[in-house]
Amino acid sequence: MSKRRKKQAAPVRHLSTAPLPARLMPGFSDLPLVFTDASRLRHGGLSAVLYADAAGEPLAFTRSVPLDGSNELELRAAVFGLEQADRLYPGMAFALFSDNLDAIRRLARAKMLGSALDAELGERFPGQPLDTWLAQANLNWIKGHGTCRGNALADAQARAAAGA
Repeated sequence: MSKRRKKQAAPVRHLSTAPLPARLMPGFSDLPLVFTDASRLRHGGLSAVLYADAAGEPLAFTRSVPLDGSNELELRAAVFGLEQADRLYPGMAFALFSDNLDAIRRLARAKMLGSALDAELGERFPGQPLDTWLAQANLNWIKGHGTCRGNALADAQARAAAGA
């Protein structure tokens, strides 16, 4: 009879004390920080967690939406983050972080070429001033499920909005 193997404990992850890990903070210390994430459970959940500055308290915004593909939900979460940043920090530059590289690439392309060249993006977000929002945004990919406190909070908020 074979021996049962013990399950290995999940590694303990220590979150950064600031919204971003210390090695990344210098590049964004003068900007409001926006972290976005999406989750798929009973329905879709979007979250945007905003920090006015690295020492400030986070403001979390969530929205429940119909289920959609994972990348599409992540794109919707990033646009939701753009919307919230514009509402809270109108006319100000800000840094947006998503753990979905496809969403960041798609928005970066729209920022560079204009959202009118991506007809599908315009159809998905009709009447939204995407070009205005993107002009203010510094778009960044950040590794998901790592040590970034802002990303971990956005992940938890999205899961709750999705009906965890």
